[in-house]
Amino acid sequence: MHNYSCWFQSIEDPNYKYDINEVIYRCPSTGSLLEVEQDVQELKKSPPQYWKDLFDSRYRKQSWPYGSGVWGKKEWVAPFIEDKNIVSMYEGGTNLFWAEKYGKQIGVEDLWIKMCGNSHTGSFKDLGMTVLVSSVKQIISNGTEIRALACASTGDTSAALSAYCASAGLKSIVFLPKNKVSVAQLVQPLANGATVVSLDTDFDGCMKIVQDVCKKQQIYLANSINSLRIEGQKTISIELCQQFDWQIPDWVIIPGGNLGNISALGKGFLMLRDMGLITKLPRLVCAQAENANPLYKSFLNNFEKFDSILAKTTLANAIQIGDPVSVKKAINILKIFDGIVEQASEDELATSSARVDLTGTFNCPHTGVAITAFEKLVNKKVIKKSDKVVIISTAHGLKFVDFKINYHLENLDGISNQFSNHPIEVEADTDKVMQALEQKVL
Repeated sequence: MHNYSCWFQSIEDPNYKYDINEVIYRCPSTGSLLEVEQDVQELKKSPPQYWKDLFDSRYRKQSWPYGSGVWGKKEWVAPFIEDKNIVSMYEGGTNLFWAEKYGKQIGVEDLWIKMCGNSHTGSFKDLGMTVLVSSVKQIISNGTEIRALACASTGDTSAALSAYCASAGLKSIVFLPKNKVSVAQLVQPLANGATVVSLDTDFDGCMKIVQDVCKKQQIYLANSINSLRIEGQKTISIELCQQFDWQIPDWVIIPGGNLGNISALGKGFLMLRDMGLITKLPRLVCAQAENANPLYKSFLNNFEKFDSILAKTTLANAIQIGDPVSVKKAINILKIFDGIVEQASEDELATSSARVDLTGTFNCPHTGVAITAFEKLVNKKVIKKSDKVVIISTAHGLKFVDFKINYHLENLDGISNQFSNHPIEVEADTDKVMQALEQKVL
């Protein structure tokens, strides 16, 4: 009988370790963020083929909770949680879409888009939130009082937190920057019964307040500063390797704002390597909006220093973050993976998003940032035409219909509207309809 375990550990000094059931977000001794460390030596008592077979046998099956893309890897993620305390909505298992038509346009035919937006609340945040909320249920069952869970959000985190808390019967509080999230993003936490606090500030301001609130009350912090979130999100790496029959791509490109996701992506690949399921690592690319690009600026100086910025308004509002909490984790990962940071202007991200939509997808503006990075690296011949490339699409386009509509109606300032597509207004007359179709289509 295996005794799998994990614990919190300082990212700056591995000598500082803390119990996984403790309510803790930073190392009290170093002030650093924490990492969840798995007992790899215990896990390695089973060979790589055992884990491949186990994960494959569970994948998308209806044996609750192991059909989930996250909980099918429970031993690698959160072995301390009893099954009765797991809060799952069958997250993960999202489509690894072969973007053949778009890839041919750009010149890289082995191109794939990991559609993380095809999830319960429409974004990759579900992967981390299922672990965090399940952990809270476990902590409560152990006797610790937690009155509510709270997060700062630009939309997607609040949707995931409120949905999983509603399913678990827990109270949720979300802090949103006023008038800076889409209607679709605002309505999700409202519909799930969250207490929504709209603050006249940006995400970074919301993040400061939620941390203060969680220090003063028995309220549990649910942002990615909480390393339990990373454990769920690292399953993106494991799952896409599984979908490639345990082979790895040459490149993985992901948009970055608070930088928890690039950290999680790298952590998943490192665990696959350490466990012997893969023998090499892909190169990682973190894509930022030019209006919110502190990591990109640091990359230009080889990460010798990092300075937070005041993020400007961007169409990719979920990554409009100038002071990312996971920056140290992200930089560590990018150094290990020979990583690159690229940026996208507002016109570039809107144009790229519209271009790839014309090949059958419906992506969020943040995916447009990652697609821009891909196109730039191909043009620079950094990414070769023969490379296998995966772009992580972080959220569903239906959460950003205002962005889509305003692009196609040419209502966005400073955007070239290269691929805009207006509806045709015609009288209800067959001859006039045919005349319009002859001009437009036939």
